[in-house]
Amino acid sequence: MAQLHKKFTDGQVKELLDRYICGEIERKYLQEILGIGKSRFFALVNEYRGKREKFSIQYARSAKTRQIDPKIERNILKELTKEKQLLLDDDMPIKTYNYSYIRDLLSDKHHQKVALSTIIDRAKKNGFYLKKRKKERIHAREVLTNYVGELIQHDSSLHKWSPYVEEKWSLITSIDDYSRFMPYACLQKTETSLAHIHAIESTFLQYGMPHSYYVDSHSIFRFVRGRDSVWRKHYLLTDDVNTQWKQVLDDCGVKVIYALSPQAKGKIERPYGWLQDRLVRTCARENVTDIKTAKQILGREVHRYNFKQVHSTTGEIPYLRFERALKEKKSLFRDFHVKPPFLSSKDIFCLRIQRTIDAYRKVSIGGFVMKVNGTPHDSVELRIYPLNNSLSEVRFWCQGKLIDKQKVKNSDLAGVHF
Repeated sequence: MAQLHKKFTDGQVKELLDRYICGEIERKYLQEILGIGKSRFFALVNEYRGKREKFSIQYARSAKTRQIDPKIERNILKELTKEKQLLLDDDMPIKTYNYSYIRDLLSDKHHQKVALSTIIDRAKKNGFYLKKRKKERIHAREVLTNYVGELIQHDSSLHKWSPYVEEKWSLITSIDDYSRFMPYACLQKTETSLAHIHAIESTFLQYGMPHSYYVDSHSIFRFVRGRDSVWRKHYLLTDDVNTQWKQVLDDCGVKVIYALSPQAKGKIERPYGWLQDRLVRTCARENVTDIKTAKQILGREVHRYNFKQVHSTTGEIPYLRFERALKEKKSLFRDFHVKPPFLSSKDIFCLRIQRTIDAYRKVSIGGFVMKVNGTPHDSVELRIYPLNNSLSEVRFWCQGKLIDKQKVKNSDLAGVHF
């Protein structure tokens, strides 16, 4: 409703209404002049006809404005001050205030319910406000798939997650395009092929195998001619070599789609931005100094995102949308089965190395020699599955048969990048 009392005097409005009642001016012109809709216009006309002498558009508040509790006000300013400190730290991957985060923090930590508009008002009045930069629309926000499991978007982000640590950690995340449900999220000290393979394993064993994965052209996901090869003659073209990560998906019959530009990854970048933002702010407030504590905080934030947060694009909570699609049979997830001739999931979610058995029935990896129960000069594939941080199981495959398996210390496998 237009605030007429700020634009016109009583006399001006009375004159215009008189001219309408006398038939001098049509309604549509008066509505444009006053800047009001049809219903509001007729309400004014009826009110004016009923009390011409006492008619007034001046607004008089009938009750005092609600005053905010001083304790809440202090907490708002306290959290805004912490926000400003983070913004001044160039190493932190956040550049704006997050008032919604402060609202959630006041509710969860202090059990104080505050309107978002109140927090923004206090921020503006006390110098804790930055104007939003105008951004061009570079990627559609709409859901482009029709089924859960039709497309899993997968990526990683390397940042310093707490002002109290010097090192950067990698956040690896997978998200279902249709539901926006996040089946996997984990912090890793170092980003490796095995870390991304573990993400696949976790998703496949818990939810099933999707139709396709959507990734960028990171060297873990894709061999690119001119970037990953040391051969300047380039005998191998892009995609002539499958990375360790890609071989796992090939064994499972899952298609890989590569984003052709950073803009094309927009849908997964937004959940990353949401997670990064809240993860950094919470790590700072809880004085996080180790990755173990950061992982616990990440778990809480992912749970909030999946099970409590209404997604801005779908208008639904991701988990509820995910579950509803499964009930309605709108799913392209398939049950995970080990592809023959392999015998175990260890043969699938692993690192692969090709070797030739020497005359002494031995193979070596980075100088570490292993005796194999095989035939000299046969080609053998070593499928290496880490059992824990210190021990791996090496499974020897030759001509479609498992010929041997051994447990080896990870420290002895110097030639394998875990």
